[in-house]
Amino acid sequence: MKILLVALALSITTSAAFSQGILKKVQSAAASKNVSTSSLPSLSNISGVKDAIMAKLTPALGLTAVQKPAVSTDVTDYLKSKASIMPLANTDKTAYASKSSSLISGLSGKLKTALTVAQYSKFLGLKPSMPSAGNVLSSLFF
Repeated sequence: MKILLVALALSITTSAAFSQGILKKVQSAAASKNVSTSSLPSLSNISGVKDAIMAKLTPALGLTAVQKPAVSTDVTDYLKSKASIMPLANTDKTAYASKSSSLISGLSGKLKTALTVAQYSKFLGLKPSMPSAGNVLSSLFF
């Protein structure tokens, strides 16, 4: 009986500590507009990231056979440019934010051309609320 109570107490304590840790991370991320490379999917394999992004975008947006190559090229170009500025996220946050914003604007402009108005609106709706290494679409928005 004592073992069960100790195990239950340990479980509750661990769960509470874990939840507090997650809450602090969420609050910290929400309070800070700075993005670190650890909160984004890795861009070490641009082709793989592009493929994962396209696997999500194609069905979500209903991309046509004509649109897929254009969107794929736009995403690849964006990811290559973003990979080149990623070191700034940890060394010069202001420069990273400025360059990242410019890249995101450029991608948005290209996608507005490649997608219909309805598709572009759906694309914007896919934006995660915060950067997440577990959501490959974070690479396009943060």
